[in-house]
Amino acid sequence: MANEQISLPYLAVILVVSGLIIRYLFFSGPPVPRSARPPEAFLRSREVAVERIQQMFPQAERRSILWDLQRNGGNIQNTTERILAGRLETPPITLQPPPAPGQAAHSASSASATRHPDKPGQPDLITRYNLKGKLTVAEGEDKKGKGWSSNRDERQASLQRRRDEMILAARRKMEAKIAAERVAHGS
Repeated sequence: MANEQISLPYLAVILVVSGLIIRYLFFSGPPVPRSARPPEAFLRSREVAVERIQQMFPQAERRSILWDLQRNGGNIQNTTERILAGRLETPPITLQPPPAPGQAAHSASSASATRHPDKPGQPDLITRYNLKGKLTVAEGEDKKGKGWSSNRDERQASLQRRRDEMILAARRKMEAKIAAERVAHGS
């Protein structure tokens, strides 16, 4: 009895049985199938996902987001990556999602208005940020900041100034592009 040894097959059996017992005790909860969840909870979670994505990407259509979430099992990260890569597919015409909770009272005319980017409810950036007075500022102005400030108000003012400069630069580029197109079509 002093020379008792555990054989290799016996040790393997003990490890397999103990592994199965541990798995059964700690990881045996039956997964809840999606169909067992109440449909209200599913719709609510889907709407929350759509709202989160639309907060990040307001230019993306709600229908396209819903279609992509439906196709990839509700994975927000995959949908976000597709939007960033520009690979968000347009949903089929047959997909008619229910209206968003906040839009339930809107009529069909508001749905047609969302398709047009030039709707009167959205002012242009020049109007929105009150930049009409800065339109005549010369392009050659360089406002080099002194760097990142530790004062919150100075940082905010610097960021707003940079935002305004970017909007005005984009406006100048667009006006130059339109003028170049007019010259090209006019000659």
